[in-house]
Amino acid sequence: MFDIEKNLKKLPDSPGVYIHKDKLGNVIYVGKAISLRRRVRQYFRISGNSDPKVRAMVSNIAEFEYITAGNEMEALILECNLIKRYMPRYNVLLKDDKTYPFIKITAEEFPRIIKTRTVKKDGGRYFGPYSDAGAVNQMVELLNSTYRLKRCSRQTFPGNFRPCLNYHISQCDGICRNNSSREAYMERIDSASDFLKGRNREIADYLREKMETASVQMKYEEAARYRDYLAAAQELHKKQRVVLKDTRDIDVVLAAGREHIVLFYVRDGKLTGRENYNMQAENEEKEADVTEAFLKQHYGRQQSGPAEILVSQEMDELSLIEEYLSGIWPRKVKIHTPEKGEKKALLEMTQRDAAEMSRTIEDREKDRRERERSLGSEIHGLLRRMGAGDDTQYSGQEYRVEAYDISNTNGVETVGAMAVFRGLRPEKKSYRRFRVRTAESSDDYGSMQEILYRRFKRALEDDPGFSELPHIVLIDGGRGHVAAAAEVLDAMGISVPAAGMVKDDRHRTRGLVYQKNGGYEEEDLRKDPLLFRYLGTIQEEVHRFAIEYHRGVRDKKAIGSVLDEIDGIGPARRNALLEHFGSIENIKKADADELKKINGITGKTAKNIREYFD
Repeated sequence: MFDIEKNLKKLPDSPGVYIHKDKLGNVIYVGKAISLRRRVRQYFRISGNSDPKVRAMVSNIAEFEYITAGNEMEALILECNLIKRYMPRYNVLLKDDKTYPFIKITAEEFPRIIKTRTVKKDGGRYFGPYSDAGAVNQMVELLNSTYRLKRCSRQTFPGNFRPCLNYHISQCDGICRNNSSREAYMERIDSASDFLKGRNREIADYLREKMETASVQMKYEEAARYRDYLAAAQELHKKQRVVLKDTRDIDVVLAAGREHIVLFYVRDGKLTGRENYNMQAENEEKEADVTEAFLKQHYGRQQSGPAEILVSQEMDELSLIEEYLSGIWPRKVKIHTPEKGEKKALLEMTQRDAAEMSRTIEDREKDRRERERSLGSEIHGLLRRMGAGDDTQYSGQEYRVEAYDISNTNGVETVGAMAVFRGLRPEKKSYRRFRVRTAESSDDYGSMQEILYRRFKRALEDDPGFSELPHIVLIDGGRGHVAAAAEVLDAMGISVPAAGMVKDDRHRTRGLVYQKNGGYEEEDLRKDPLLFRYLGTIQEEVHRFAIEYHRGVRDKKAIGSVLDEIDGIGPARRNALLEHFGSIENIKKADADELKKINGITGKTAKNIREYFD
């Protein structure tokens, strides 16, 4: 057993990171310290007047670990990495891990303009991020069409290469046919780049001229297309407010309460976007602490970022975070609170915007909490009616609901899926997928029993990915499925109630069926709108998840079978072909000479492949 007092005496008086764990070995907090000895000891010397969050955390600490570092900067980097890895319960956490789209001008000989969600050090020019993926698609289409840019990813073209459809409909000048010089092409790329930087007067004039010319020539469909592009360009321009003469990239990071961060993007002197990030923080957290946590976690996971970040107040670790980001990005970063000039005006403007947004967020959060409370009360009542809940009033907890579904095609390639909801929201990191191994493919009940057994067996073995038990299990099915599920749960000693989601003639959830007092009871959910919509959403989600998994399994098998039908292709050659070309479509396009370059593919085998696909 871990002796806390004994191990406190072993702590070194040096910089590093400490890791607190609960009795199950789960990491519940990660922190950094200039002196591990002084900092960690403070947790176990707290008084009754200490921060409630700290007291709650300390009461759950069963053991701790530490990692020494050479200096405070090394400790900060390690802290960021460990928080990202473990997502500890008592740390302030960045909950959103989404990536927003950028527009990229590639670094190829004839560059392309594409949408991407990853920023790499590959010589390309990136514009963004943008919050509206639809607007990004529109901008990419506008620029590619207006400047007739190359859209295919190929870099070399043999003499007999056939141009794609874009060439034939005059949407590309035909780089593959050597119809455009690189100098002329790069002029068009530079014009497109100017548009993305906000200098869009040139392209607006160009589009207007094209529209008027097409109209005079009575090419009304073409004129209408240019009119739509012009409207889109003007609309995008209206959304950009000029705020600075400074053309450097600047981000403005502001706390909107303790649970939200608002991030404003300033690109080429224009405020081009705003994003809202949810933060998981206790009520006792200060806004400055939440902002610091966001700066470290959001920017620490990026390979590049803005040259300047504005914040609303000075903070203890800003200089340290500056040094950290300057070390991992290809430029020096400045984080500060401006005191005068146009940047102070920018900050004040965004603060007003954030304050307004904060009020909207608070109203939305208030509504969400009310719906969460109502839903929790409904689930509590359902559990009581099933004989599984206590007689106390609903205490406000978020119930964990697990839903299961089976998917196959005429009894072939049977798979199972588990979707998890916590309160109103799906908890996708807890979703699980199962390939049915032992049950007969046509045995729906046996398949359900197998995946339930495997799921709860992992829980009994203290598998961290399965250790948390649900408050209720929902099965996509009727009485037979409920009986099958109850048999497994009873045999394993798992006291979790199971209910079947019964469907109507339109394959939509209409009620629940469950065992009670030796028989079955069925509830019509349509009389309870909130629970009806909630369980309907869960059933649709687990069904979608199961179908997607089954489709992937089926498609993988189909891909293998296509190549296996070709004379001379076995598993080794099939895998070599797929590894080299990446897909069946690319193999179809490859000529015999390209195929023969693959290890193991002889001239005869290459001929067989071409004959098969031809």
